[in-house]
This record gives sequence, C-alpha cells and structure tokens, in this order.
Amino acid sequence: MWLFALLIGLPLIEISLFVTVGSAIGLGLTLLIILGTAAGGMALIRAQGGPSRMREFQAQADPLSPLAHKAMLVASGSLLILPGFLTDTLGLLLLLPQVRNLVMRRIAARVRVVRPHPPRETTIDGEFIDLDAEKATHRPPSAWTRH
Repeated sequence: MWLFALLIGLPLIEISLFVTVGSAIGLGLTLLIILGTAAGGMALIRAQGGPSRMREFQAQADPLSPLAHKAMLVASGSLLILPGFLTDTLGLLLLLPQVRNLVMRRIAARVRVVRPHPPRETTIDGEFIDLDAEKATHRPPSAWTRH
C-alpha cells in the first residue's frame, strides 16, 4: 500500500514544487537547476567507478562499509538525475556522510544475517562399473561413438 501511495504522491509533490519554485524564480532558472542537478548526478555515478575499482575493496579487511557508501552515492546520483526538487533534495542529503551513516544503521537494524550450517560429511552408498574392464570385452563399435 505504501508503494502505491509513493507512486501517486511523489509526482504530485514534484509537480507542486515545480509550480511553486518556477513561479518564484522563473522558468529558465528552474530548468537550469533541474538540468544541472541531473548532470551532477551523472558525474557522481560515473565517479564511483565500475568493476575495475573493485580491487580496491578486496584488500580491505571489511569491504562492506565502503561498498555501502558507494552504493548510497550511486543512489544519490540516481535521485539527482530524476527531475524534481524533492528527489534532488534527497539526493543532496545522501551526499552527506552523516546521513549515509544514519541510513546504513537503519538498514542494518532491519537486516538479519543467517549463516548456513557447515556441510555434513555424507557417504553415498552405491555400485559402480569399471569401464576399463568393460572395454576389454569385445563389442561391435557403435555408430554413435566413432571418432
């Protein structure tokens, strides 16, 4: 239900903010701000790097915290790319390390880590046929096995 409310409410809030800000500062400046934050969001996502930057994390003892910060910076860039003042504000807030730490603590409080049990040693009882001994007996060659 909350997802439905978000899908309906977010565009309504963004439209009302566009109208309010646009009437206060003008259409040109409003569009310039929206395009500027979108360009900044794209630059932010590009600056986070791709798979080649993963080697930096492999050398660290606990790579989860820096990876979480990078993931939140990518989310921040994505929010900045979306047109609207509310999403831009949320994206700019995620740029602050204190806000990212707060969000990570909130998410970590809801995450439950389940470690799998160590594998048990299992013995499988069965019969086998020695194929080398079977080759010793003469059989006519099959058309399916010719090389």
